[in-house]
Parts: sequence; structure tokens; C-alpha cells
Amino acid sequence: MSSETKTNYPALYTLITVFFFWGFIAAGNSIFIPFCKNYFSLDQFQSQLIDFAFYTAYYLGALLLFIFGAVNGKDLVGKWGYKRSIVYGLLFSALGAGAMIVAVEANVYAGMLVGLFIVALGFSLQQTAANPFAVLLGDPKTGTSRQNLAGGINSFGTTIGPIVVGFALFGTAAAVSDEQIKGLGLDKVILLYVGVGILFLIAASVFFFSKKLPSGISDEPMEKANKAMTTLIVMTGLLAIMFAPVFNSYNSPEAKKIVEIEKSIEPITKDIKKLSDNLVKIKKDKVLSEEEKNTASESIKSEIKVLELSVEPQHKEIQEIRHPLEKYRMYWLSGALLVIVGGLLFANRSAQKKNEGWGAMKYPQLVLGMLAIFTYVGVEVAVGSNLGELLKLPEFGSFQSSEIAPYISMYWGSLMIGRWAGAISVFNLSASKRKLALIIVPLIAFSVIIGVNTLAQQDMTSLYYYVICVLLQVLVFFLSKNKPARTLILFGLMGVTAMLIGLFSTGTVAIYAFLAGGLACSIMWPSIFTLSITGLGKYTAQGSAFLVMMILGGGIIPPIQGKLSDIIGIHASYVIPVICFSYLTFFAIAVKGILKRQNIDVDAIEAEGAH
Repeated sequence: MSSETKTNYPALYTLITVFFFWGFIAAGNSIFIPFCKNYFSLDQFQSQLIDFAFYTAYYLGALLLFIFGAVNGKDLVGKWGYKRSIVYGLLFSALGAGAMIVAVEANVYAGMLVGLFIVALGFSLQQTAANPFAVLLGDPKTGTSRQNLAGGINSFGTTIGPIVVGFALFGTAAAVSDEQIKGLGLDKVILLYVGVGILFLIAASVFFFSKKLPSGISDEPMEKANKAMTTLIVMTGLLAIMFAPVFNSYNSPEAKKIVEIEKSIEPITKDIKKLSDNLVKIKKDKVLSEEEKNTASESIKSEIKVLELSVEPQHKEIQEIRHPLEKYRMYWLSGALLVIVGGLLFANRSAQKKNEGWGAMKYPQLVLGMLAIFTYVGVEVAVGSNLGELLKLPEFGSFQSSEIAPYISMYWGSLMIGRWAGAISVFNLSASKRKLALIIVPLIAFSVIIGVNTLAQQDMTSLYYYVICVLLQVLVFFLSKNKPARTLILFGLMGVTAMLIGLFSTGTVAIYAFLAGGLACSIMWPSIFTLSITGLGKYTAQGSAFLVMMILGGGIIPPIQGKLSDIIGIHASYVIPVICFSYLTFFAIAVKGILKRQNIDVDAIEAEGAH
């Protein structure tokens, strides 16, 4: 394709609709998680299985496509064509929406996980086809900009997803107590997935009948990587082995004993919860005087203390049983993480000794990049999906599950802010106008998030000053100079700093800090992707497929943080994101050195790819 090839804008605008779906459902899960935790009386790990089911499907879908290609010597998506592959993916997601409707109707949590898994399998096929398709629809030199534009639409979906899903779950913009959630009907959730399923089918029809969209068929042979394929299959089997004891432990005698004790004290626990909710309401009451608030609060606190003392022996017994059980579960989950890290490092070490059969995995930048994508998606999802539980803490505002949608929307919207800024170059602006746009566009994106939530009757006054964090991100943008290694280092350090501030503070400062994790994540995918595939030559396409598989991080890291929170508390569990952002910073520094040894000037390349 010549450098003068014009962008097929009608086809591009059609294509980016699927990016919206991915963001809408993924971010909506952040509301669905705390809802299901209360509705089905789950612990934090069990509620995080929503992310596990969703992102594991991405991994398994990409793995199956790779295995088929490796066995047959041809890329299945290329054989079908990008257009048809997206149609198939949309139809599969529609099937998942149908399964979700059946599960919700039956009120079965495991069935909902299956439905989300099928939806995400369709997304996996769509994503495998959509990213290279965006490059195909114009000059390859501007492919990055088209992908960033698509990523911006994806992030718009993440912004409104929590609002729509929140309304579908709670049926109102008003606060609903966590105790009241258990009595809610799920009829609106059924309507939501009926609507989503219909939209999937409409989009599939548009893609199938569109004459503007090229078929995108590719006959390029797939590079052999039998040893890499075997390693990935073994890793998948080991992951199943690691998770099996965790799942089985919930049916153990110890777990059943905990449930039995909890049921025996449930009436008192409900009374304590009601009194705690009343305490929060009194503190937020704008009519009562401070003296009246203090008097009422002291009275309620005394009642709570009496009730807590009455069930103290039972709580002590629960802790004695739960502590070793949670440690047992954490060991196996840590083993799952070790399988990923150890498996990939083993693959690269073996490839260095004899590279035949390893394909793209013989390149250290790719293996470290696979771990980086795993970590990036993991931390992106973990910060957001655990945020709802964090906001329930008294030191963070004692929010009910129905009140967290604005914060979840702002978190995922923070990714939109960065991605909109990353898409500026698609409009071929002059240097001065580009600099001006780099300031204005993030502020516009921030205003959109505020505006959309305000229209949805959400109180956003507590988030107005978050614009300070947005302006800090703009500064980091200018310092990064669109260089992938430099960008990743600076945004990685931004993430580490934000998480540390959040860990060592409470209230509004900590909430802003954790929300800023979204700002740090917003522009990381293109940088990681670029650094990982640079220098791969004929293995570039295969390396890209391996990177997409590592979206698996979204299914592994959030449950690990969820289980850690069951042991040390949700606030302290945010040490996991600190570790993740630290690795991403290390990756950028390490790969810069690796590419230098390969005689590649990393500062001469620009970020490619989008998510």
C-alpha cells in the first residue's frame, strides 16, 4: 500500500463500533462485581470470578486460533478475512448474551459466568481481527492513529458502561443499600442483555452487508512454533490444576462450617449493618446540627458495640477457621501466577539455547512484553474491579454498591482521556495545533465524563477537582514526547506514585490517587506493544497474537488481589497494583537495553497498536 493511500473513513467508522462493545461490557463488570457479591453473598475472590471468566475467554480464544494456525500452517482469521471474522465474533457474543439471559432468569451465578465467558470468546475473535483491520483501512503509517481513535471509542464505552449497567441492576439513580440488593429483581438485567444481544446482531448484519468494508483476506503462511504451542498448552493445563483446589475449597468442611456459623448470627449481622448504614446517613445529613449528629451517632455506636460483643465468640471461631483456609487458597493462586511467569521465562531461556520451534518466543523483548501485557491488563482491571469494595470502607465514604457508578465511570473514563489524546495525530494537525489539542482534548474528555454522569442524575461534585490529576497527565504526555520507552517509564512511575499515595492515605486524596491509575494505564498498551514486536521481522504477526493472549492477566491478577483482600483487607491489597506498575516501568528500561544490543534505536520509533 502506497504512502498516499487514503483512509477508508466509512469502513473505519463501521469498524470502531465493535471497540465500543468491548469497553461497555468490560467496564460494566466493575459494577456487576460488587452487585453480585451482595446479591449472592460472595467473598471478594468469588465476585472477581466475573473478571476471571471474561478475560480467560480472551486467552483461550486467542490460544485456539493460534493452535489451529500452527497445525494447519495458515492463520484462520486471515483465511476467513477480517470482515467475516468480526461477523462470526459478533454472532458468538450474541449467543453469549442469550446464555446470560437464561442464567439471569434462572438466578444462577455460575450460569452468568458462562454467559460472560461466551460473550468474551466472541470479543477475542473480534479483537484479533479488528486491530489489524484498522491498519488495513488506510496508509500503514497512520495505522496507529486509527487504532488510537478506535481505542478512544472503546474508552467511551467504558465511561457509559458502568452508568447503564448500574441503572439496569439497581433500577434507580438513588442509593440502594447493600442489604436491599438481595431483594432486587433482575428483570432489567434481562432487558439489558436482550438489548446488547440485539445490538450484536445488528452490528453483525451491518458488517456482513456493508460494501464499504473490504474482506481483509490474507493468505500469508503462519510461522512454525511447535515448542511455543506445546508450552502454552502445558501452561493452560497447569493453570487449571492451580485453580481447581481453590474452587473445590468452597465446598470443603471448613467452608461449610463458616457458612453455618454465619447463618446462625445472620439476624444480628443484619441489625449491625442497618445501624452502620444509619450512622453513615446521619453523618451525611445536611439538616441536623453537629451536636444532634454527635448525639445520634454516639447512641448508634453504643448499640453496634453491644451487638458486636454478642457475636464476638462466633466471629473469633470464623477467623480461626478462615485464616488457614484463605492462606491455602492464596498459595494455589500464587502458583497460577508462577505458572505464567515461570512458563514464559522458561520458554525464552530454552529458545536462547536452541531457537528452532520457538518462533517469536526466541526474542526476549517479546517474552518480557507478554508479561508486560499480562501485567498491564491485570492492573487495569484489578484497580477498577476492586474499587467498588474499597469505597465501602468508612474511611473512603461508606458508599453503597448503588452509589459507586460515578467513580467507576471516572476510572474507566480516565483511560478514555489518555486515549483521546493519543488519537490526536489521526487529524494531521500542525505541531502548534497538536500541542494545543494535547491540552484541550483531555479536558474535553473529562467534561464528557462529568456531563454524561450528570445527565444520568449522578452527583459529580466530589470529582470536579480530579481535573488536577488530568492536568498532571497532560504534563506527563508532553514529557514523554511520543517515544514508547520514555512514555512507558513515565506513566509507569505515575502509576507507582499514585498507588503509593492511595495506599498511605484515605478519603478523597486516596480515591483520586486510585482513580489516577486509569490515567496511568490509558496510553500503556501502544507502548508495550511497540517495544515487544520491534525487531521480530517475519515473526511480527505471531508475536502480536502471543501478546493478545496475555489479556489473560485481566482474569488472573484481579482474583489474586481479591483473595489477598480477603486476608489483609481491600485497602492493603492495593499493594498488588504497586508491584504491577513497578514491573511495567522495569520492562521499559530493560527492553530499551535489549533493543540497543540488537542495534535498534528505540527512540527512533513511535508507539503502535491500541487496546
